[in-house]
Amino acid sequence: MKTAISKMLILALVLTISQAKAQTVLETYVKEGLSNNIVLKQRNIALEKAMLSLKIANSYFSPQVGIQGNYTSGLGGRSISIPVGDLLNPVYTTLNQLTGSEKFPQIANVNQNFFPYNFYDAKVHTTLPIINSDLIYNRKISQQQVVLQEFEADIYKRELVKNIKVAYFNYLSATEAIKIYESALKRGEEGKRVNESLLENGRGLPAYILRSESEIETTKAQKAEAERQVENAQLYFNFLLNRNGNEPVLTGLDTQEEFSKLDFAIADSISTQNREELKMLRESIELTNNVVKMNKLFWLPKLNGFLDLGSQAQDWKVSSSSRYYLFGVQLDVPLFAGSRNRNKIKMTNLDLQSAQLSFSGNSQQINLSAQSAKNNLYTAHQNYQSAQKQQAAAQSYQKLIDKGYKEGVNTFIEAIDARNQLTQAQLQVTINRYRVLSAAAQFERETASYSIN
Repeated sequence: MKTAISKMLILALVLTISQAKAQTVLETYVKEGLSNNIVLKQRNIALEKAMLSLKIANSYFSPQVGIQGNYTSGLGGRSISIPVGDLLNPVYTTLNQLTGSEKFPQIANVNQNFFPYNFYDAKVHTTLPIINSDLIYNRKISQQQVVLQEFEADIYKRELVKNIKVAYFNYLSATEAIKIYESALKRGEEGKRVNESLLENGRGLPAYILRSESEIETTKAQKAEAERQVENAQLYFNFLLNRNGNEPVLTGLDTQEEFSKLDFAIADSISTQNREELKMLRESIELTNNVVKMNKLFWLPKLNGFLDLGSQAQDWKVSSSSRYYLFGVQLDVPLFAGSRNRNKIKMTNLDLQSAQLSFSGNSQQINLSAQSAKNNLYTAHQNYQSAQKQQAAAQSYQKLIDKGYKEGVNTFIEAIDARNQLTQAQLQVTINRYRVLSAAAQFERETASYSIN
């Protein structure tokens, strides 16, 4: 008794784990694609560069400190005569006469060159912006560029999620098509066996056997084509996930569970406000508006402060008298630039108008795409329901015709037609089932309803 209970518990646990895997396999692939896709990695690099640009823009508000030094030495060129001797020698002569000594010697006039000789100047130079409207707006623009790069990355994420889902559904559809052709092949082989049995009993014709063999070969060719489609779908799916093309793809998807998540009672008013494309255009308008504001403040003065701490002297001497400090402010007031600034304002105003028109046009286009996606989802669901009914009718029809053919009531042509109808009905159910899921993925993309973060 305990053994039976243990087996039942183990079986229930296995079924629970299998069901959980079946429900999460698609989301697992989506997460893997978002982590490994090469193009998305490139988008993330662009985002990191934009964030670094913002840090650079912020750094301009901090003091800039650097060590500066120069050494100059020269002789000749222009010079200035300083008549020191002519001025002081008469005084020194008088002093010598009064003191009766030679304490005050005669000195020569000085001829001083303009070039410094063996002169150095080393200092720590610090600058700090005090008033600069360009730096403020450049920081705002850099912040908005980071947001734009984030939106670009999110746009590609949504497109990638949609492509992964559609590629996965195409793979499952092609895989199930192989199973349908295998089932059709069994029915064809069974039809051939029946014709051979009827021929042995004198009730059949050799032509029926040849026709059955032709039907079998046709089904084999269709099955081979479906296998190629599976391979191509597998290669593309693995490409989106940045995996080896031959990597196996799990097929444990519970389509009923996926259908239960779909809402076929969608309201007529579809919201597209979450679309990153619209958010990106709004941010672009605001960014252009900031450029316009920055250009309009061209008349605002710019004020910078500086401080130098250093030493300067000749012959590399360093002493208390060579050390110095120097500080001050620099003011830059623009007066005239040949109407350059006014023309820049006009250009950025035109850019702003273009961005606003682009937002209006893209909003209409996105709303149209969302409505079309909703209609496509409705149509796909209706086609799927119709295909299910056709399949049920084809199954009943095929059973009746097959039974009637064995009893001699129906013709061989009717039996072949019934088998072909059943095969096509099964294919249409499979195709339309995954068309519904693909249409749902497209609608999810158009309304930005999938949580990508």
